[in-house]
Amino acid sequence: MGLSAGSAVYDWYMASTTVKISVETRERLRALGGNTCDETIVKALDALEADRFWADADAAAAWRRSLPNDDRQRLAAHEHRIDAAFDGIE
Repeated sequence: MGLSAGSAVYDWYMASTTVKISVETRERLRALGGNTCDETIVKALDALEADRFWADADAAAAWRRSLPNDDRQRLAAHEHRIDAAFDGIE
């Protein structure tokens, strides 16, 4: 079971399925320039997941900034204790 150049590591064990899409959507996928529609969809999903991750990270940072100083200090001290518990573990 060899992998062809450019294929994802998991391709060899992933079953495929058929998804009905409009001709317009298919043409948009082709226009994005991926080698296959599947490759283009995977890249788009990766980008969407990354956007959502960073949106969540930004929201968490905004929440943390909104905390009163005492709460931020308490949270930082708690995180320091957790980090210290894992020091030296490899």
